[in-house]
Amino acid sequence: MTRKPILLSLLTYLIIFLNAVTVQAQSIGELVSEDPFADFQTPLNKLQTTWAEKGEGLNHDYYPRPQMVRSGWINLNGQWDYAILRKGEGMPHEYDSKITVPFAVESSLSGVGRSVGKEAELWYRTNIKIDNKLRNGNVLLHFGAVDWESEVFVNGKQVGIHRGGYDPFSYDITDFLISGAEQEIVVRVWDPSDDGPQPRGKQVKEPHAIWYTPVTGIWQTVWIEPVPKSYIQSVRLEPNLDQSEFKIQADVKHAKSGQKIEVVVFAEGVEVGKGEFGAGSEGNIKLASVRTWSPEDPFLYDVKFKLKSGNKTLDEVKSYSAMRKISMAKDSNGINRMMLNNEFVFQYGPLDQGWWPDGLYTAPSEEAMLFDIEKTIEMGFNMIRKHVKVEPANWYYHCDRLGVLVWQDMPNGDHGNNWESRPGIAGYGTEKERTVESETIYKNEWKAIMDALGHFQSIVVWVPFNEAWGQFKTKEITEWTQAYDKSRLVNSASGGNFVMEGSKITGDIIDLHNYPNAVMPDPGIYGKDQIIVLGEFGGLGMPVSGHTWQEKDNWGYQSFSSKSELQKKYGELIESMIPLIENGLSAAVYTQTTDVEIEINGLMTYDRKVIKFDIPVLKALHDRLYSVKVGFGK
Repeated sequence: MTRKPILLSLLTYLIIFLNAVTVQAQSIGELVSEDPFADFQTPLNKLQTTWAEKGEGLNHDYYPRPQMVRSGWINLNGQWDYAILRKGEGMPHEYDSKITVPFAVESSLSGVGRSVGKEAELWYRTNIKIDNKLRNGNVLLHFGAVDWESEVFVNGKQVGIHRGGYDPFSYDITDFLISGAEQEIVVRVWDPSDDGPQPRGKQVKEPHAIWYTPVTGIWQTVWIEPVPKSYIQSVRLEPNLDQSEFKIQADVKHAKSGQKIEVVVFAEGVEVGKGEFGAGSEGNIKLASVRTWSPEDPFLYDVKFKLKSGNKTLDEVKSYSAMRKISMAKDSNGINRMMLNNEFVFQYGPLDQGWWPDGLYTAPSEEAMLFDIEKTIEMGFNMIRKHVKVEPANWYYHCDRLGVLVWQDMPNGDHGNNWESRPGIAGYGTEKERTVESETIYKNEWKAIMDALGHFQSIVVWVPFNEAWGQFKTKEITEWTQAYDKSRLVNSASGGNFVMEGSKITGDIIDLHNYPNAVMPDPGIYGKDQIIVLGEFGGLGMPVSGHTWQEKDNWGYQSFSSKSELQKKYGELIESMIPLIENGLSAAVYTQTTDVEIEINGLMTYDRKVIKFDIPVLKALHDRLYSVKVGFGK
């Protein structure tokens, strides 16, 4: 390949500077208000989705942890008290007004729409009523995600502090409950946005170009769950297709001697595997029959875990998994290819940032969240790159259920790197010298994200770094990621900040970004050791009047004024990719699923009301990519 497209790509970045598990709340306890949204009215916003306008499903009352389902839970979403105080002032005596959880305070769906910043803290308070039925075991308080530092108090006593904006966390609040039904929960949140070193994705205090509105506070579901004294804390199923078995792990909290974990695997209701292990130990379950998971056939096995003492069942959770394998293998020309279930499948999908005009990080409802995935499939994509953001667990469940391959980015933070040109290397930048605190924050949250998402077999690629944004110790981070999860591939540096070990790039993948045209690194140089992918391209923009974040000065890599012109150029991009696939390209990511704030590069508008392309045309174009034949063997 020539150097010109790569240099143009780098210049571009310099210019811009960068089952269906739905369980309703059980009647184990009750909230103060039977309908926490009874008095809530969506505030006016310059751009809203249909789901926000309808006001349905805003409580996010679907079961929030599909990988480990228990029958009883209490949804604490709804209207809480809130206050914004100067950092360090302490717990407020009075609260400003009401905020709607789980929407960030900056969003319109929160009912607030206020910024916070590094000099202030956001406080939440709610009162709940808990029946005596909860007191028979332990009571867990779960948070899907809170950005960024949170401190939780129950009945005036500190329960714990969590630092991390993208990973779920829980507290056992049993010992903090007081006599009587009514209990108080208070949460303090501090989020310095881009003034801090923490992972924060595209959030900046002054949004512009590809950088968006900050997200502060609770942005995923808050819920309470009753559990026994000894209970299953987490489960993990890792498929081994070549051995026709699942590696099983179940962690037990407060395990006692002699307790066992019984695991049964079902295929369409028929038992196909069973095993029993010591509580907290690992084991393997061989399957009597194997049906692989793929975009064409996203088959899921149901799995039941029981914690037993003798013949007595102490705890039971329902789960699921998929039998799939992601790997690399050389084609007949000696070029590494990305393989799914030991076969080459070209992976093609949009860059999906997961932002909403009314909810910011939080989709208005599960129906809205599902809409993006379903439209992606209808358009003929078989993959999604989740870009510098993490979604609620149900998003990944739906990808598992519907058959969408996922590349999961680590949200970036602590910027300050500079691009450089190095002869013979497709992309190169300096590594960030981060403080010990900054490095520790990154490593802790990356591990927590991998732990939280490792269950979801739709995820086939981990992406620790994007375009040198805060990139540091690339070799160390990449090798740790590869060692920690051997069941997936690792794309160490999406966009070109590659680290060389002699002539070999660290990680499994060499990933180039280029706008707007489809290009790839020279397979003769890079394809012998790495899988070749085009991690971002396209960015074809078209503003749609009445559906933009602002009336003018919207931004795109290349803008068009009509659907016909836009679609014609897109078709040319797809056609140009076919010879690249033949020569060694294994995957590509088109920018992007939707417009986001002033970016108008989406396949859909930001409010999801207008799809800018004809869906059948897109699907027909994409089917051509999957039909390209690649030879294997001599």
